[in-house]
Amino acid sequence: MSIFRSTSNVEQTKRAGTELAGLLLPGDIILLTGPLGAGKTALTQGLAVGLGVSERVTSPTFTLVRQHQCVNSQGIETLHHADVYRTNSLDEIEDLTLDELVERGGVAVIEWGEMAAPLLGSVAWRITIEVVDDEERRIVVDETSVGDRVSLVRTWATS
Repeated sequence: MSIFRSTSNVEQTKRAGTELAGLLLPGDIILLTGPLGAGKTALTQGLAVGLGVSERVTSPTFTLVRQHQCVNSQGIETLHHADVYRTNSLDEIEDLTLDELVERGGVAVIEWGEMAAPLLGSVAWRITIEVVDDEERRIVVDETSVGDRVSLVRTWATS
């Protein structure tokens, strides 16, 4: 089953990310999928705000992974923001060792996460952003991927 939250502009998408960040714990990985322009980076920017990142967050399309230092009460020290759109193989994604990076008090958000799903799908939150129209988005969370935090995610979806 899925849990979803609709947003009607970029600021609401960012706010949804900011609120979702409060549910994350060190070691979490988010596989973020959706078409080009859906709002993957906007949601990640909101997550960064919620995790206490003070610097500007942009898509790491050409660098593949950017690290951002966090200040929060959850014990999350680093946001690892990856964009695997330009990778050529699953081996190349595996070489990024994102699962190992989060072992050191971090969380990872992987844009174009469907490409990393064969490696990380069983241990990661799976979130899809669907484009409803020019402004409206539907953020869909696979409830089976969030473990024992499903009730918290359901509450987030209705806020």
